[in-house]
Amino acid sequence: MNIEKFQWTRSPKSYEVRDGKVYVTTLPHTDLWQRTYYHFRNDNAPVFQTETDERYFSFVVRTDFTGSHHRFDQCGVVLYLDSGNWIKGSVEYENEEFQHLGSVVTNHGYSDWATTEIPADVKVMWYRLSRRQDDFCIECSEDGRRWRQMRVCHLHEGGGRIRFGIYACSPEDSSFTAVFSDMQVTECAWKAHDGQQPDK
Repeated sequence: MNIEKFQWTRSPKSYEVRDGKVYVTTLPHTDLWQRTYYHFRNDNAPVFQTETDERYFSFVVRTDFTGSHHRFDQCGVVLYLDSGNWIKGSVEYENEEFQHLGSVVTNHGYSDWATTEIPADVKVMWYRLSRRQDDFCIECSEDGRRWRQMRVCHLHEGGGRIRFGIYACSPEDSSFTAVFSDMQVTECAWKAHDGQQPDK
């Protein structure tokens, strides 16, 4: 991918692009969340994205979060349109025993959070974000070959020109360096549904 086409929405503490990798060091108290359950709104995490009008594609990225060490430290894939409409997938550090592999979809200012627990010693995760018009699929992989579906979702404002890429943040009093690599855009790996036909 051409990293030169990526732009920051809010800058991290520091970052470096070197040898096909992006190194992002987070600032404390940075996060993305809107309203649901916690009743607060956080919209200050740095996101590094490129734009497209392509309606069918997949975006793949490898994340290394060996440095994460504090509750909610996270990095992953993101599709950020504005403060009230976005998708993210990541691993969030919890403690020395487990962490949360999960995703958030925010539509019109309300977030959800779908998670599963994974061992704390997992420090690398691949993500594949696929688009079919205004519907999206997030998958994960520990080796970049065998993919597992995390969720299928709809983004109400996701039907036109979108921005997608990577993010990292530390919602509490913490900072770490995330490493992103192997970024690529491919033809849509999320194939058309071959079962029940759409309603007329």
